Amino acid sequence: MSAAVVPPVGARIRQARLERGTSLRALAREVGVSASLVSQIETGKSQPSVSTLYAITTVLGISVESLFDARASSPMAGVDSPGAVPPALAAFAADPGRRIGPLVGAGERETLELDSGVVWERLGRVPGADVDFLLVTYRPGGSSSGSGGLMRHTGTEYGYLTSGELILTLGFDEYTVRPGDAVSFESTTPHRYRNDGEVPAVGVWFVSGDVQ
Repeated sequence: MSAAVVPPVGARIRQARLERGTSLRALAREVGVSASLVSQIETGKSQPSVSTLYAITTVLGISVESLFDARASSPMAGVDSPGAVPPALAAFAADPGRRIGPLVGAGERETLELDSGVVWERLGRVPGADVDFLLVTYRPGGSSSGSGGLMRHTGTEYGYLTSGELILTLGFDEYTVRPGDAVSFESTTPHRYRNDGEVPAVGVWFVSGDVQ
């Protein structure tokens, strides 16, 4: 079984910020976090929470899906610096059959370890489709927002919980999501997930692009 691949999220965020001509401090100000946190994320010393990741991609005008793509042609590939694309990852990206599908093996999924006890594993990708197709794990005590705040972003969100239990705060309402339950809502509605249980909460999530 192949080892899971970890995308260089910090490097992709830094590249997008520089292409946009946005300073580190300006990005931090727009996202509502400290400049030191953005710097740590870009250099791979810290991982963003789900809410911070969506906030950063919204400000930079990029999709979360794009953060998984480690292109061998990226100007940062081969650069010996924090967050640079490692050779193994560049090779993985050069094999479109494995990166896109139609079959993604259990050990081939690209994995993002986010802050606040959340893990995203990409289940597949169709070129040209702005969709996040993810296996999501909320560890005990895990939350989509470390600060406890609600997040909102473009798109439409669908989720199906396979094990564990999640608390979904959606607007002014709160729901307990149990195995076999499904959720769907416009992601522009303020929301937050948290796992108050003692076992991981695992489910399949499908987040589409902009709401038409």
